Amino acid sequence: QVQLIESGGGLVQTGGSLRLSCAASGRSFDGAIMAWFRQAPGKERDFVAAISWSGGRTVYADSAKGRFTISRVRTNAKNTVYLQMNSLNSEDTAVYYCAAKFGVRISTLRNEYEYWGQGTQVTVSS
Repeated sequence: QVQLIESGGGLVQTGGSLRLSCAASGRSFDGAIMAWFRQAPGKERDFVAAISWSGGRTVYADSAKGRFTISRVRTNAKNTVYLQMNSLNSEDTAVYYCAAKFGVRISTLRNEYEYWGQGTQVTVSS
């Protein structure tokens, strides 16, 4: 059973930081591109950031550039993706989802991602 399990969400004040984690299991994610999306209440699920298999290529949404950093750690047993979020504001309040796709091209389109986690809530209070 393929699983992407997010953690690290919570309540934070404006200007604060959070680090989200996504642990992949259930199949080999060798070669997978990993990404973060987010969905605010009443809005569509939007791309946040993505990272290549090697970690050498990253792509960010304009809203994330300069504030968020995506990274990944691969070991024989684990494949974990992180999203470090700094300088948070109320517009960052959303459910954050981890996603995975195979192929060489990093995509910002949610319908190109095959695997999804259950999401973790991030709430930024003023």
